[in-house]
Amino acid sequence: MFNPKYKLTNSIVKKLTSIAEAKIVIEKSKILPKQELKLRRQAIVRMTHSSTAIEGNMLLKEQIADLYADKKIDAPERDIYEAKNYLNALKYINEIVKKKELISEKVLLKLHKLVTDKTLPKEQSGYYRKAPVCVVKKSFGIVIDVVYRAPDFKDVPRLSSDLIKWINESEKEEVSPVIVAGIVHQEIAAIHPFIDGNGRTARAMATLILYQRGYDFRKLFALEDYYNNDRPQYYNAINMGKSYKEKKEDITSWIEYFVNGFKEEIEGVKSEVVGLSLKKVDKNIGSQIFLDKNQLKIIDFIDQLGKITTADVMDILNCPKRTAQLCLQKLKKIRMIKQVGKGRASAYILEK
Repeated sequence: MFNPKYKLTNSIVKKLTSIAEAKIVIEKSKILPKQELKLRRQAIVRMTHSSTAIEGNMLLKEQIADLYADKKIDAPERDIYEAKNYLNALKYINEIVKKKELISEKVLLKLHKLVTDKTLPKEQSGYYRKAPVCVVKKSFGIVIDVVYRAPDFKDVPRLSSDLIKWINESEKEEVSPVIVAGIVHQEIAAIHPFIDGNGRTARAMATLILYQRGYDFRKLFALEDYYNNDRPQYYNAINMGKSYKEKKEDITSWIEYFVNGFKEEIEGVKSEVVGLSLKKVDKNIGSQIFLDKNQLKIIDFIDQLGKITTADVMDILNCPKRTAQLCLQKLKKIRMIKQVGKGRASAYILEK
């Protein structure tokens, strides 16, 4: 059974407390819906840009923003696939959270399939590796050192299964979601269960755990930025030995790094949200400025999928048709959404 070894140092506990305090401030701050949508989109773009850039993707943030908006860009095909794949993985994470689906090996494999679609052969995308793998350091294309040797591929299914079991047990034991996310990130990188795409899958799984356990911070953060801003530090933090056995001895230093990065990112989000909430609101905006929880769910759904129908609202709010229609009409009245199509083909999109 997977049993991670680490110590909750005073430094880690202090930072977890700061994160919890920031969480309360962020959740209670009132900002305009369009401001929140803008910040969410920026977070998605930042996550995608940084997580793929770490692996060598050359796309700029502006290009990824265009891809997110379904615009065509001029760039290498593989880079485009990688960015689109990560965007699709983030959409899948939101679906899992909305369905309250239990994290399983199926979810892990699906995330990998999404991040490696069209960049790996079909028999390798979404499947555990069936060959040995190691991380190497190169100079002018020549291998000069083996940085890390992953466990035998025959052990990968068992190790992955043990990790999934621990993830679900950790919730019952009320382990901090931040600690769980950090451990899962490190363990997937250590197992290296796939031929390629391990880093992106590990970072996506960490995000899934945070979102699922109520640490989504209104989906305004992008922890990947912290890794990408200093890649050597990230590599040094996560590569704590040349073999899986060495990595298993104690991961306290990685937890310190992960929690510190999360605190820095969340403090940045808090500052931006508080700054926006303190700004004076134009009296011409209208009588209703801030949206309630259900209205935000509708707006979030449209932002993710492009449009929404009355049936969709009934499903996500678990409400009767009349209530769903009233919710849509209120949003339409304050010019957050507009109707397209008529009759059975009618739907609602965000007002530009």
